[in-house]
Amino acid sequence: MVNLNDDALDSIFSALADSTRRQVLADLEQGSASVSELARPHAMSLPAFMKHLRVLEDAGLIGRAKDGRVVSCTLSPEPVSYTHLRAHETPEHL
Repeated sequence: MVNLNDDALDSIFSALADSTRRQVLADLEQGSASVSELARPHAMSLPAFMKHLRVLEDAGLIGRAKDGRVVSCTLSPEPVSYTHLRAHETPEHL
């Protein structure tokens, strides 16, 4: 299991606080996707969308890889699973 410190958990929960970023993670549950595919359903400029991807990447929730001119994103499931477990712990377990 992934063992995250408080700063990493703060970063993850901060990233999850935004609905656009949660939608990106939901989309990536289906498999990897290009940045343009992920950005298409969102009503914002590509530079603004890229800022959302940077927050997710900095939190360790996604990975990005470039193949030629195409940048693809993938879900990093370990931090998501760990965060899910921590969010459901009772106070006496913390």
